[in-house]
Amino acid sequence: MCGIVGYIGRRDVAPLLLEGLQRLEYRGYDSAGIIVTGPRAAGLKMIKAKGRVRDLEARIPKRFAGTTGIAHTRWATHGAPSDVNAHPHLDAEGKVAVVHNGIIDNASELRAKLVADGVEFLSETDTEVITHLIARSQAETLEERVRDALRIIEGTYGIAVLHADFPDRIVAARNGSPVVLGISEKEMFVASDVAALVAHTRQIVTLDDGEMATLKSDDFRTYTIEGTRTTASPTTVEWEAESYDMGGHDTYMHKEICEQPDAVDRVLRGRIDERFATVRLGGLNLDAREARAVRRVKILGCGTSYHAGLIGAQMIEELARIPADAEPASEFRYRNPVVDPDTLYVAVSQSGETYDVLAAVQELKRKGARVLGVVNVVGSAIAREADGGVYVHAGPEVCVVSTKCFTNTTVAFALLALHLGRTRDLSVSDGRRIIEGLRRLPGQISEVLAQEDRIRKLALEYAEARSMMFIGRVRGYPVAREASLKLKEVSYVHAEAYPASELKHGPLALIEPALPTVAIVPDDDLLEKNRAALEEIKARDGRILAVAHQEQPKADHTIVVPKNEDELDPILMGVPLQLLAYHTALALGRDIDKPRNLAKSVTVE
Repeated sequence: MCGIVGYIGRRDVAPLLLEGLQRLEYRGYDSAGIIVTGPRAAGLKMIKAKGRVRDLEARIPKRFAGTTGIAHTRWATHGAPSDVNAHPHLDAEGKVAVVHNGIIDNASELRAKLVADGVEFLSETDTEVITHLIARSQAETLEERVRDALRIIEGTYGIAVLHADFPDRIVAARNGSPVVLGISEKEMFVASDVAALVAHTRQIVTLDDGEMATLKSDDFRTYTIEGTRTTASPTTVEWEAESYDMGGHDTYMHKEICEQPDAVDRVLRGRIDERFATVRLGGLNLDAREARAVRRVKILGCGTSYHAGLIGAQMIEELARIPADAEPASEFRYRNPVVDPDTLYVAVSQSGETYDVLAAVQELKRKGARVLGVVNVVGSAIAREADGGVYVHAGPEVCVVSTKCFTNTTVAFALLALHLGRTRDLSVSDGRRIIEGLRRLPGQISEVLAQEDRIRKLALEYAEARSMMFIGRVRGYPVAREASLKLKEVSYVHAEAYPASELKHGPLALIEPALPTVAIVPDDDLLEKNRAALEEIKARDGRILAVAHQEQPKADHTIVVPKNEDELDPILMGVPLQLLAYHTALALGRDIDKPRNLAKSVTVE
């Protein structure tokens, strides 16, 4: 969601902060702000603007020098998008500046107390409460003043703090919202995402919940909110700055759809075990005896990650014959679930920081459960909290809507299902069959992408629809759900997904020429039943776009997808529907990489 960037060193800070904010635009935001200072500066200088980073940049005067600063892109929670509500926020004397990601749960209570004490608030935000609390502390150091404020507040936060009386440092803190430090020679960075840092350093320290940091130009230290020093050793980030460029594409979404053959090859590389017809997943920290003791698998994710989990649960049941299901993490954590010691829990998150998923992981760990993570970002909170897991190696995904991460996550689940299956009763021949299917995936995805021009023309034909229905059975149903979500996210066209078997139980009432249906029709043992559903739709003058392994006579149009193994077909069948959503959004003139109201990493409730 919101983005934080901070720098302290010797360089002119404003261009560095603006560059960092531009690299965080993909996270979703509605306003931006920047504040700078330095050893010889007279106080703090701040500029804020509703809108995009370019709107902020246009307001910055030529004389805006400084060597220390913090900046922010805001996704509105408390208070509408406006210049005043944009971060950073200052105290009454203009000495304390705070940028903040997260939500302060007791902000209303604290605001009321501060107002009663005579404090005047300028904004509607919860963040301004933090600013005034720091300013009212009588402690001697900035670190102690920040600590005093954090002891009072309740909720989630990732913050960076400047103080005019302490121009030689930035203080940062984390609780439930990501904060990373960038370590370099004679300069330091702080951000909410490594994307803002990799152009300048690949040496990263990730703060844990309840941890703070002080950054000076030539040093940094980390410590708990209670003040105990912690040991933080920088790790090297794999991704290069070039990974965040568009690479000749018009949008990041298009680039990332086209990157999927290489991305899938990456998640498979080095993991195939030919000798035993299985895969090597050393990061699971789960030996064969422990794997055989698993009696159930529960997968938790949100949005696209949840849909990947639905596909993963089916593959685990089919290949490993272990009961498996997927559930939205945002629901799981609130329903007081029964935590079974024989259940393996799998937390799925592209960023590894999704708040609802992270909170579910922490609750499961508190109750003694074994939790695996399936994430894309090395060193992320879920990766650190989990007992083990699988990195999906999709590379940076900048577009708000997920494409290559979704595909790579489903492939990672295929690897996990194969691993669990081969520790149980999956035969060597079936293991080899799945491995050969996995190896075919990159080439087959390329075959699908080669049909882009035809899919673009189909999107133009269907873009006029105000609503669309997506249907599928068993393996096809999660594909329909994800395709429906993609269309909604990026084109704003209303879409619903139903099991094809449920048509007669209500949704058939909606069928008419104005409501097109996208049908997932794989060549499997349910082919004829899926064709019967198409008959029902055509009998009511419904238009049908089929995604299938062969032309469907009852469909108005068919996108033919290469056939793989039955268990792996869902991985391929989602790819053309990503292109359909993309070209529909393009035809409708949408802001494809930054859809309205959405954020890339949902780090608040």
